[in-house]
Amino acid sequence: MERPRILVVGGGFAGVECARRLERKLTPGEADIAIVAPFSYELYLPLLPQVAAGVLTPQSVAVSLRRMLRRTRIIPGGAIGVDPQAKVCVIRKITDEVIDEHYDYIVLAPGSVTRTFDIPGLTTHARGMKTLAEAAYVRDHVISQLDLADAATDREERISRLQFVVVGGGYAGTETAACLQRVTTSAVKRYPRLNPNLIKWHLIDIAPKLMPELGDQLGRDALDILRRRGIQVSLGVSVAEVGDDTVTFTDGRVLPCRTLIWTAGVAASPLIATLDAETVRGRLAATADMRVPQFDGMFALGDAAAVPDLAKGGGAVCPPTAQHAQRQGRVCADNVAAALRGQTMRPYYHKDLGLVVDLGGADAVSKPLGIELKGVAAQGVARGYHLMALRTNVAKVRVMTNWMLNATAGDDFVRTGFQLRRPATLKDFEYTDGYLSKEQVKAHTAALRAKR
Repeated sequence: MERPRILVVGGGFAGVECARRLERKLTPGEADIAIVAPFSYELYLPLLPQVAAGVLTPQSVAVSLRRMLRRTRIIPGGAIGVDPQAKVCVIRKITDEVIDEHYDYIVLAPGSVTRTFDIPGLTTHARGMKTLAEAAYVRDHVISQLDLADAATDREERISRLQFVVVGGGYAGTETAACLQRVTTSAVKRYPRLNPNLIKWHLIDIAPKLMPELGDQLGRDALDILRRRGIQVSLGVSVAEVGDDTVTFTDGRVLPCRTLIWTAGVAASPLIATLDAETVRGRLAATADMRVPQFDGMFALGDAAAVPDLAKGGGAVCPPTAQHAQRQGRVCADNVAAALRGQTMRPYYHKDLGLVVDLGGADAVSKPLGIELKGVAAQGVARGYHLMALRTNVAKVRVMTNWMLNATAGDDFVRTGFQLRRPATLKDFEYTDGYLSKEQVKAHTAALRAKR
C-alpha cells in the first residue's frame, strides 16, 4: 500500500516545527512528509532588526532546513492555491515551474505578509521588514543615504536624505527604529562633512500607546529610552501620502524624507483567499485542535490561522507571534499523527511566557512571566530567550559570536551593493501578486483530472 502523504505548507516557525515533530512522531513507514518552502532556511524573524543594523549577519538568523529536517522532502517554492476537494496543492517552484502536489493530510502554515493600506505612494516607496532580503536592503539603503548626503551639494537634498521614518509602534517597528538609529549615530562619526543634528529618526503609530502589550509602565520606559536617544515618537498619527522625497502625515505635517520603513502589522498569506473557507479577520478559522472543519485532512496554524486562545478564553484567538507558532507546530504534528492512527486529538493550550524587546546596546524592556524588567537585566532575558528559541547549535554560536564581535569591534558601515538602482517595492520581496484565484485553482485541478 502507498504510504499516506503529509504536506506542510510554509517554512516558518509553525511549519518547520510541525515537520520536525512529525519526523519524531512517525516512523518512515507510516507516512511520507514533504514541506513547501521558498527558501532553504527558517528565518528567525525577531532578530531581523539586528540584521538591518549590522549587529548580526544574515546567515546568523537563517537556520538551515536541511540541518533540522532529516527525512522530510523539501520542495523549493511556494503554494499558490489549494483544492481541498481534489486534495491537490498547486505549487510554483523557484524556477517558476508550476507543479501539483497530491496529499492525504495538509498542514497550512504559510505565515503572513506585510499589511498595507490604500495610501498613495505607500507600496511604491515604502520598505518592509518582513524578509531577510528586506532587512539587508534596508541596511544598504540607510547607509547609502548617509553616503549620498555626504556627497550632496544641495542642503535640501541633504536634509531629505537624513530624515528616516518608521511606521508601526509594535515590536518590529520599535526595535527597527531603535537599532537603526544607533547605526546612524555611530556612523556619522565617519562622515565629518555631515552635521549630526540633521539626522532625525521618526517613529509613528496610529495607536495612543507604544507597545500596549507591555503594560503602561514598560511602554512609558521604552518611550523614554527612544526619546532620550533623540527619536521623535508621534502617537495617534499615521501616513497620508508617500512621495519620492516627502512623507505627509495625517496631522498635516510634510516631512522631507527618502526613507520610510513600514512595519504597521501583518496580514494572513494570500494563499488563504484561494480557499472557500470561513475566516476570522482574514485568517483561516480553525478549531482548538487546529483542524479546518470544512475540509477533510486539513490543518491550519501560525499567522495564517485563527486558532482559539484557550488560555485567554472569551472567543480570543492566538496572536501571530513566533512563540505561539512554534508551540502550535508541535501540537499540530501530534494531532496529524493522531488522525493518521485513528487516535484522539488534543487542543492547543499555551499561556504566553512574556515579551522581550531589544532596543540595542544595553537598552531593553522585558516582561518574562509577568515580571517587568528594563536595562541590562531585560537585555539579558531578551538575548537568553532568543538563544533558547534558535533551533540549531550552529545558529546559537553564530548569533553569540556576532553579538560579541559587534560589542568589541563595532561596525564598518559597509554598503554591500546588493541594492538595485531601481528602488525595490514591497511586492518585489513578498511576491504577493503570484497567487491563483479560487476559480483558477478549480479550473487547474479540473484540467488535471481531464488529463487522466
